Amino acid sequence: LAAARNAGAARAMALGADLLVFLDVDCVPGPTLLDSYVNAAHDWALLCGTVAYLPPPPRGGYRLDELHDMARPHPARPVPAHGQVLRGGDPHLFWSLSFALTARTWRHVGGFCEDYTGYGGEDTDFAATAAHRGVDLWWVGGAPAYHQHHPTHQPPVQHIDDILRNGAIYKRRWGSWPMEGWLRAFEARGLAVYDHAADAWRKAEPGPLLRAPSAP
Repeated sequence: LAAARNAGAARAMALGADLLVFLDVDCVPGPTLLDSYVNAAHDWALLCGTVAYLPPPPRGGYRLDELHDMARPHPARPVPAHGQVLRGGDPHLFWSLSFALTARTWRHVGGFCEDYTGYGGEDTDFAATAAHRGVDLWWVGGAPAYHQHHPTHQPPVQHIDDILRNGAIYKRRWGSWPMEGWLRAFEARGLAVYDHAADAWRKAEPGPLLRAPSAP
């Protein structure tokens, strides 16, 4: 995902884009998403729209004009009113389902770290890098996206190897483990083990200890 997003951004900027909008493949943009991002765009701001979760589709699929009434916002993230922008957001709440930033800001941040492969961690790293370089997180009202329903696992056990590997990369870069809720959930299910002395997570036996790799 990190490499794909970087490639998409590079292509867009090569074609003259001065605002980059990222939307996950399973999200449907609301009719005012682009206009709201354009109106809120500002250098050194990382813009996040609201993302609401849709129930399973009815027979015949979703009706676009009914998505707003069907979807439920995420309970742990702000939901500003249309036209409202909440500045100074917590970078730990950043998610890559729907976000935007100017091309100048993208170049300043440097894009996504391509050390991350597979699932998890790359968006947390991106937000940490942005904050470290003085980019503020803004929650943008009137820029809704609707996450289409699909089967999920909580925690995402099918991605445990990716999460442990990418978590170790983040630990090496930033000094702490991300995705701790998932890691603790894996631990509770006997799937992962935390070594307090080494501050390292590993997959439950069999499997080697996954320490944070040394910085190059």
